[in-house]
Amino acid sequence: MSSSVNQFTPKLISQLREGYGWSDFRADAMAGLTVAIVALPLSMAIAIASGLSPDKGIYTAIIGGFIISALGGSRYQIGGPAGAFIVLISSVVARHGYDGLVLATFIAGLMMMIAGWLRLGNLIRHIPQAVLVGFTAGIAIIIFGSQIKELLGITLGNDPAALLPKLLLLASSITEAKPSTIGIATLSLAIIIGLKRYFPNWPNLLIAVILSSLVTLFLHLDVATIGTRFGAVPNGLPAPTMPDFSVEKVIKIFPDAIAIMLLGAIESLLSAKVADGMTGRKHRSNGELVAQGVANMAAVTFGGMCVTGTIARTATNIRAGAISPISGMLHAVYLLLFIMIAAPLAAHIPLASLAAILTIVCWNMADRHDFLLIASGRRGNAIVLLATFLLTIFIDLIVGIAVGTALGLLINRGHATDDPSHGSSP
Repeated sequence: MSSSVNQFTPKLISQLREGYGWSDFRADAMAGLTVAIVALPLSMAIAIASGLSPDKGIYTAIIGGFIISALGGSRYQIGGPAGAFIVLISSVVARHGYDGLVLATFIAGLMMMIAGWLRLGNLIRHIPQAVLVGFTAGIAIIIFGSQIKELLGITLGNDPAALLPKLLLLASSITEAKPSTIGIATLSLAIIIGLKRYFPNWPNLLIAVILSSLVTLFLHLDVATIGTRFGAVPNGLPAPTMPDFSVEKVIKIFPDAIAIMLLGAIESLLSAKVADGMTGRKHRSNGELVAQGVANMAAVTFGGMCVTGTIARTATNIRAGAISPISGMLHAVYLLLFIMIAAPLAAHIPLASLAAILTIVCWNMADRHDFLLIASGRRGNAIVLLATFLLTIFIDLIVGIAVGTALGLLINRGHATDDPSHGSSP
């Protein structure tokens, strides 16, 4: 019984039992503010790239982020909308609308909770590294492909979902590119990269958004902004509403719910694992899954989208000196304060600047070093990597993960059988 209680006890409770003082709170408050500064433009950018309005990304970071930190099995996990979900969410929204996404995410959250209760959290260990690297690189390329039109200021009447048709359409429309939009995108990229290199402790994403917004506003540039495309960002949370359930709708979106559940579980547990490596701590994978499930169900009832643990924001939280999950809870509170006080300012943010942020996210997502290392290493792992990568880009990310994992387990089992010196693990 004690091990069961320990497995599902939130790390917040563990931290408070160990002792928590004023100096710890100050450290968490500063770390939470640092993460919120990163999460604000990123949450809006991911929501827009997913085919949703920017406020849905902020709602997700507030509600989902708070719950993941309060109930989760990791001391440092930061939850919010994730770039890895962009392709999946945009596909679900295109086929079933936002209501379909809400229902699919709600069911996915319920399945995550069940998976945690069944102690399936440790299964992440059985997904080969080649699969994780391959599908992450594939997603990065797809996301970048979706942002080219925003970087160039091109309006596509019928934007294809598949990558190759999208690129062909963009190529045929290249003469419609706007120099002013390209200029704002270039300025944003230069600020982000320059600050990262010369002033690494400065909030480069937020500074890029602020400066590009000021340039667009005062020079009266013909550049699409959040305000021109989506209107004003609401200055508060919407009232919670339950998704509309019916047997027919559940059957229709159930495959998407499974995809959301799998991707959310993989992404969140991978992020918690990265946090363990950075801190020497150990997360509770099953408790983390339960918290992720609750967070997803809550996020969509408050007008949000899929939520998961995010590697980059979690790493930022750790580097900023976080002590406990309270830093993640405070990051959500800071975001809530922003929309209550300064939401009207978000209308002036250029979409090209947010696209520039996602371009940087894609560059960081695609782990080029590991990709080349695996691709040039053992042939079996290279096959798994390339199969996952190509299937993710040209077919579907869940197909890529499923086929890559099956190939990886098959190849590595055969390799272990042929060469006993490798033991039972790849």
